[in-house]
Amino acid sequence: MTGDFLESAKKQFEYYKMLGEKTFSQVSDEQLFIQLNEESNNIAAIVKHLWGNMLSRWTDFLTTDGEKEWRKRDAEFENDIADRTELLEKWNEGWACLFSAITPLTEEDLAKEIFIRNQGHTVTEAINRQLAHYPYHIGQIVFIGKIFCNENWN
Repeated sequence: MTGDFLESAKKQFEYYKMLGEKTFSQVSDEQLFIQLNEESNNIAAIVKHLWGNMLSRWTDFLTTDGEKEWRKRDAEFENDIADRTELLEKWNEGWACLFSAITPLTEEDLAKEIFIRNQGHTVTEAINRQLAHYPYHIGQIVFIGKIFCNENWN
């Protein structure tokens, strides 16, 4: 049963990765960086935040706190990604870190305790936490893409 959890989680992460990529393919380079208003993030900032979160959470996943000392969360929302190429590099680096952390997990790992911001989580809880967090932001990316593409959205 638990092996099913890991396979299901991986499939869900792959699905949300695909949704983001489908959106990137439909918007222009310029639209990746358009901020709709002062209180919103553009697609690039959301990608940068996901990248920072993924590297922090999934690097040394079983052995170190998921909120790394080197992470600069506030800086993740600064618009300094240069272009689509850099955006996709960060996107792919984050996902590669995630998949390299969850692929070798075993059924026995799921009950282990890990920490995020000094708060204990089972591995299952930590995975579920990210399965709630990432779709939230990828939904934002998709929503922004739909606004830009309007009737051309696919």
